[in-house]
Amino acid sequence: MKILAVDSSGLVASVAILEDDNLIAEYTVNYKKTHSQTLLPMLDEIVRMTDTDLESIDAIAVSKGPGSFTGLRIGSATVKGLGLALGKDIIGIPTVEGLAMNLYETDALICPLMDARRNQVYTGIYKFQNGVLQVVKDQTPLGIEKIIEALNVIGQKVIFLGDGVPVYKEVIEKNMMVPYSFAPAHMNKQRAGAIGARAFEYYKQGLCVSAAKFEPEYLRLSQAERERMEKDKTQ
Repeated sequence: MKILAVDSSGLVASVAILEDDNLIAEYTVNYKKTHSQTLLPMLDEIVRMTDTDLESIDAIAVSKGPGSFTGLRIGSATVKGLGLALGKDIIGIPTVEGLAMNLYETDALICPLMDARRNQVYTGIYKFQNGVLQVVKDQTPLGIEKIIEALNVIGQKVIFLGDGVPVYKEVIEKNMMVPYSFAPAHMNKQRAGAIGARAFEYYKQGLCVSAAKFEPEYLRLSQAERERMEKDKTQ
């Protein structure tokens, strides 16, 4: 089975091709360019370098959210266009689950933190059991203090990762009451390879949709939508 995977949910842009237990190619960039500039050229490059016929892809996996509204829209539009053109289903992977997959088989709890601004993070709590990722607390927008409190109550060792770590590192260090650590550079951001690895499990369970039906999950309103609602309240 072969999966094309895309992640544009945060600052990182990443595409990958996976076949069964092999990561055939992965192209990840975390630099000062927009996903609209990088995603398709990166995809073209790994397809060219691996002589991949996109018709041979069984499904397309994508981080479906939460994350950057613009990034999610670009990723969604990219995979929907490919899916419609190729007649392939889309496997939407929760972004926070994809991040947790980076730390496969750790015996610690995994707590991804994506900076959601307004003193909030997109986060969740995960663990591996018998090689399978288990959801302890599903992804949600939450105040950083709330997720720290939940982890302290559980009382197990924790590994943090994600772009929210540098933003809230001092808060974590001040308030964590249980052992914790931070994932190293090669594991601490979104990777399409991790999205693709998680997608194999989803595909086995039939958790895929047609390209026409796929929609990203934002988990909360965009800034523009919030401002419009506030404006409507004052009128």
